[in-house]
Amino acid sequence: MTTIRKGQAPAPLARDEFHLRFMQPFFDPAFKAESESIARLEAIAFEAYKEGRKAPVTQKAGPEFADPDYDMSVDWRGARDKLIAAQQRWDDAATPSRVLLVCGSPRNDGTCPGEISKTWRLVQLARTVLEAAAIEVDVLDLSLLASSYDLHIHPCKGCVSTAMPLCHWPCSCYPNHAERQTGDWMNEIYERWVSAHGVILMTPVHWYQAASPLKLMIDRLVCADGGNPDPTTTHGKKPDEAKALELKGWNYPKHLAGRTYGVVVHGDVAGIEGVRRALCDWLDWMGFIDAGAKARLDRFIGYYEPYATSHDTLDADANVQEEVRNVARAVAEAVSELRAGRLSKPDAALEPPRPK
Repeated sequence: MTTIRKGQAPAPLARDEFHLRFMQPFFDPAFKAESESIARLEAIAFEAYKEGRKAPVTQKAGPEFADPDYDMSVDWRGARDKLIAAQQRWDDAATPSRVLLVCGSPRNDGTCPGEISKTWRLVQLARTVLEAAAIEVDVLDLSLLASSYDLHIHPCKGCVSTAMPLCHWPCSCYPNHAERQTGDWMNEIYERWVSAHGVILMTPVHWYQAASPLKLMIDRLVCADGGNPDPTTTHGKKPDEAKALELKGWNYPKHLAGRTYGVVVHGDVAGIEGVRRALCDWLDWMGFIDAGAKARLDRFIGYYEPYATSHDTLDADANVQEEVRNVARAVAEAVSELRAGRLSKPDAALEPPRPK
């Protein structure tokens, strides 16, 4: 067995430091009237932190798991059951075709900018096309992370880099009630990805990269590519058990494979090609099927022009608007082919010599 490396984690917070962090949400003077009540809640929270009560409510896993007696988080079990039901709907030919439209920009008129994003406008162009094709459209607006109360996509903890079976499908890292890592949006987002026959990602370029809300979601979707659907096999997060499983031979299940995709990347100066390629490479790796060359779009909107007039520039750019519509049209056609059993990956039957 390979060595489990240790020594990076900091010491637990001292009581006074825990107090400072716990009180941050209660900075508003209006909370002072309930200071005694807050202090009682703080005492309970500190005990949970000290004892590491990540999943304080559990139930026995039951006979469908490798260890039926494992105390399984009810949060995780509920999320997992919804994914199974979503996949069953996806497989049912009688269900409506569904496309997930992802708005990757963090900007909307309820955030600090006070104005909608160009990405949101492009999403609406695609939505109109898809709905006209009788496709059910699910718009995932990631800007809500910047404008909604206590809504989060917590960062990926990189469990897969310890061993693939330590990365559970769906992710079991959150919620962590002991650390107050709650309000995580991903369990809902996983279900929306599973439910989709097609996905269109739309993002601006932020410093040569996809916008941060989109990247947070992408990282947390690592469990969809090779993730372990049975956390009882690692008894939670035991790295020695996970390493043994991987070294024994892991099949890296692709939980979202077989869906089709399109990508729209827009920018103002640089980076559009790199971001478009990175997103397409990621979706290809996950086992998605691209909807053709016209479904993979990168365009400048207002090249080296002022930000202040960029919406006006988009208004005037009829060509980019039509190109975005074509992305939606290509994905709509690909979804139709997929559901008719005619869309497939030509290399799907090939065995990779280095699976991962």
